[in-house]
Amino acid sequence: MSATAIAQPLLGENKLTVSFRLLLGLYAIIPLCLLLQGVDSWFWQGYLQAHLPSSPNHFILFQILFGTPHIIASAIVLGSNVDYLQFYKRNILLMTLAVIMVFGVGSLFIPYKVLYIIVAAWTVFHVLKQQHGIGRGVCALPNWAFNVLLWLSVAAGICIYIGIFLKNVLDMQQAEWLKYSAAVLSTGVVLSALLCQGYVKTSFGRWFLWANVLLVVSSFYFYLQQYYFFAILVPRLVHDATAYVFYVTHDYNRHHQHPQNRLYRLTERCGIHVFIVLPVLSFALAFMLQSYGDAMVSFITQALFGVDIRKAITLGLLGYLALLHYYTEAITWKHGSPYRRFIAFSK
Repeated sequence: MSATAIAQPLLGENKLTVSFRLLLGLYAIIPLCLLLQGVDSWFWQGYLQAHLPSSPNHFILFQILFGTPHIIASAIVLGSNVDYLQFYKRNILLMTLAVIMVFGVGSLFIPYKVLYIIVAAWTVFHVLKQQHGIGRGVCALPNWAFNVLLWLSVAAGICIYIGIFLKNVLDMQQAEWLKYSAAVLSTGVVLSALLCQGYVKTSFGRWFLWANVLLVVSSFYFYLQQYYFFAILVPRLVHDATAYVFYVTHDYNRHHQHPQNRLYRLTERCGIHVFIVLPVLSFALAFMLQSYGDAMVSFITQALFGVDIRKAITLGLLGYLALLHYYTEAITWKHGSPYRRFIAFSK
């Protein structure tokens, strides 16, 4: 997602706009987590650090609230509109074939750790590209400044991500090297922002610039302090909530007057307001798939074929949807795409 054109026109009498002030407000999670970490260190004797999961992915509630719902929501937006499927069918097919080749066939000879690092790097790039892309519309940075900040942030984020999620398989030297690399790159992000802020003409733009810098720097700080949950929570919450702002705005503007697909025609007949359809459906599906999907598939395959297929949903289906999401989100929200007909921005 990006916001290179604030004055993007809407079709018809659409009413909702994406508010940059609302998007900036989502970054309030950073000082909130810093406050909690400080209180925990000074007054709670590290209770949160000891009891929060060392890896957020081990916390089922985290997966239900963050990550999975917005990936499902993205798939619903794409899959429920036939015209979008037709427009992007070639991209979807090519991406599906690539996933099969790399993670199906490729997994037979590519080490697991290498595949994990590839996905980790893509995940970090996806998260930070969205936030920097949106900030670009506010900050109006020149291309070189935007790319310097983006790629330094992505490189630092990859080191932090790998340092957290692979900490149990890294030796001491590798762990220290990742921390040192993340420190150097995070410092580079700050220094680059000091250089680039001169190109930002408004105080609001500078707030957005430094919010994206703090997204990386705060994660690095939590990583050093071993508050891994906060280190992942901060970028995940900002990224996921930002995505939902776009999804809900898009669906409201497209469907609130005359529902354009079966999903919204059905929910209209049921008296469900268009504004809550996508969030409720995506969170409900995330809960069902994360909590019961694997067990259900395992039961069915065991009963029908005598074969126990494990993690078919959480690793197979949701993994595929995540990779497809990383790819499609990079093209579906570009200026001039079908999605953007239903998105406009306001401050």
